[in-house]
Amino acid sequence: MADGANGAVGPVDALLAELSDDMAAVGDTIRTRMASEHAPRIPEVTAHQLEAGGKRLRPLLTLASARALGYDGDDHVKLAATVEFIHTATLLHDDVVDESEKRRGRPTANLLWDNSSSVLVGDYLFARSFQLMVECGSLRILDILSNAAAVIADGEVLQLSAAQSLRTDEAIYRKVIEGKTAALFAAATEVGAVVAGAEDSVVEAYRRYGDALGVAFQIVDDLLDYGGVGQTLGKNTGDDFRERKMTLPVILAVAEADDTERAFWSRVIETGNQRDGDLAHAMGLMAKHNTLSATRDAALAEAKAAKAALDGVPKAPLVTHLKALVEFVVARAH
Repeated sequence: MADGANGAVGPVDALLAELSDDMAAVGDTIRTRMASEHAPRIPEVTAHQLEAGGKRLRPLLTLASARALGYDGDDHVKLAATVEFIHTATLLHDDVVDESEKRRGRPTANLLWDNSSSVLVGDYLFARSFQLMVECGSLRILDILSNAAAVIADGEVLQLSAAQSLRTDEAIYRKVIEGKTAALFAAATEVGAVVAGAEDSVVEAYRRYGDALGVAFQIVDDLLDYGGVGQTLGKNTGDDFRERKMTLPVILAVAEADDTERAFWSRVIETGNQRDGDLAHAMGLMAKHNTLSATRDAALAEAKAAKAALDGVPKAPLVTHLKALVEFVVARAH
């Protein structure tokens, strides 16, 4: 399926086409490594999670960064599978923590099986990811990916304390999304450059690209939960509001709130006393203070930083695709 407008091939599909053999190898590695001789529930739960959709963007970033730098080995496939295992494990755990029942329109694993299965299979995938890291024989790569796993966990725990509190400001929000989203994007591109043997300045450039792309990606996701910019409230918007999450559109609205507005936010976010019409009223306050536009501007600033990070790296067609990917991510916010 094309990811561009009017059927045009967008950057994700362009990357998938360019790296189709590598992505097939990643799929084979994932299927092999998610197998368990004694616990068939592990591949069952994993397969359900992996089949939920998505374009496997994170492993694609690892493959693209390695190939863009001329890598011709096969360790990048193991690293891409590692990144996908880490991502899948965090999703399994997130759905338990958030008590989610659907992901991408399908029942979550914790709903179809149980919380214990989701947590333990997630743990299994984390263990598998570390096995794959070690097989690459690089302490530097092991350091990057293990640190990313720790930062992800740190961000998730921080979100527990930051959620549902009007004291959560933009600085705390950014720490949360740096952990829960950007850390794995950054690690994905960084290890691709490392396995390709790039010099330190190029490795750092790819890391900065992945980090800024990840932040932009999450900000846009949080914006889309309120319908994006200039859109009416749709039937699929408002999940973050109902879950009382302090994402950037709300944080900016709270920062501008008068006493009456702050009392409203306290009731619906901190107390959780939500009534019919509250979501529409929240959207009205966001419109009043232009917080959706401000959120989009924040995403665009990160997108600009992501593209700038690749200005000094060796030129290659894949680098052009990676820059176009940034535009695709933020274009969703329109």
